[in-house]
Amino acid sequence: MTSPALSAEQEALFRLIEDTREHVFVTGRAGTGKSTLLQHLAWNTSKQIAICAPTGVAALNVEGQTIHSLFRLPIGLIADSQLEQSEPARKILNAIDTLVIDEISMVNADLMDAIDRSLRQARGRRAEAFGGVQVVMFGDPYQLAPVPPRGDEMRYVRDHYRSFWFFDARVWAGSEAALAAAPSLEGFAELGPYGSHLNIRELTEIHRQADPAFKAMLNAVRHGRVTADIAQVLNDTGARTPPEPAEGETPIITLATRNDIVNNINRRHLEALGGRSQTARAEVSGDFGRGEAGYPADMELKLKVGAQVMFLRNDIGRYPEPPRWVNGTIGTVTRIAGETVRVEVDGEEHDVEPAVWEKFRYAYDPGSRSLTRDVVAEFTQFPLRLAWAVTIHKSQGQTYERAIIDLGSGAFAPGQTYVALSRLTSLDGLYLTRPLRPSDIRVDPDVQRFMRAH
Repeated sequence: MTSPALSAEQEALFRLIEDTREHVFVTGRAGTGKSTLLQHLAWNTSKQIAICAPTGVAALNVEGQTIHSLFRLPIGLIADSQLEQSEPARKILNAIDTLVIDEISMVNADLMDAIDRSLRQARGRRAEAFGGVQVVMFGDPYQLAPVPPRGDEMRYVRDHYRSFWFFDARVWAGSEAALAAAPSLEGFAELGPYGSHLNIRELTEIHRQADPAFKAMLNAVRHGRVTADIAQVLNDTGARTPPEPAEGETPIITLATRNDIVNNINRRHLEALGGRSQTARAEVSGDFGRGEAGYPADMELKLKVGAQVMFLRNDIGRYPEPPRWVNGTIGTVTRIAGETVRVEVDGEEHDVEPAVWEKFRYAYDPGSRSLTRDVVAEFTQFPLRLAWAVTIHKSQGQTYERAIIDLGSGAFAPGQTYVALSRLTSLDGLYLTRPLRPSDIRVDPDVQRFMRAH
């Protein structure tokens, strides 16, 4: 399979990763092509790589494995607890040249240190960060944050870390204070401050938006530097009433902060359609993990003719033909018949069949002395989701020409407003259910500190 062509800055970053042993953090604004570069790396590297992500769905999206399953780590705060490693697990960790972590901003400092300690222990190289493995991380801390700890776990984190973000892990800080806070952890190297041993590279060429003025507004929201003039332009533009869709045109999608808002909008629209609803039930085989929260699509998908749907994965298997749809494409169901659902996209109808998501696990092949990826579970379902509305969190990585943004009682997480606005290709596609307020523009101060330091 041939991967998408890279821009000049993506190609230069690929060469840095491929031709050196440096630890690299690949970041950049929404729409700069971080996922494209990761995909290219996965298909074209000559190194033995393992790809992982903090959540099951994120791991499925990059055809990798969750961090916890790859490293056999316990759920919850790990701290300085004993790490149990089987012989097969040690062989896998010893075979890795480069560890790729996607959605790194959702990885907390405690988990980052556990990855480091696991690799040092398995490879018998306790004085070397990550046991000598190159670590390449992808993500944007301005968009997604790690889930904060509670109770005693929060008190532990406050005593041992500057913040819960991955970049404040001891493996990166390497200061005497950090080492003194963890006397039971052996072998932490003196790694120096930010930038010394973590090569932070920010992709700057935006592929999603073309209008320089809109790009500048999004950048202001990203960094929490929204002026009164910028806020007025966004609010004046977004204050319009969304138009009723013309015949054959899909309604404008709503991006909302909460699941209950999204579910109510989708249910209301589905019930308003005439005809009988039909339910497609997913088939699950193998060990797919922790229940429906980790599934890539609905276990039970209810559809009617006329339903607005969003594709959950790219059209595959047509290369060199262009894909008929990509992850995030919006369409309308025109026919439901047995094993196919016909969906109209931009005036063309396509028969969509159930897709198979494969859950992988890395294994070590002693014959070739290399890593293999084994399929341990499969999830089969139509790659569709009702899409009159979607949560801002699940809109991550998507692109829309038009969207209604519903912040409800307010953005409750840093970066949430930025994620929502940056899904749009242009300012003309923005509709707001209420004006943006200063409290909606939230940037984590630890992220600002870290990003200013490089």
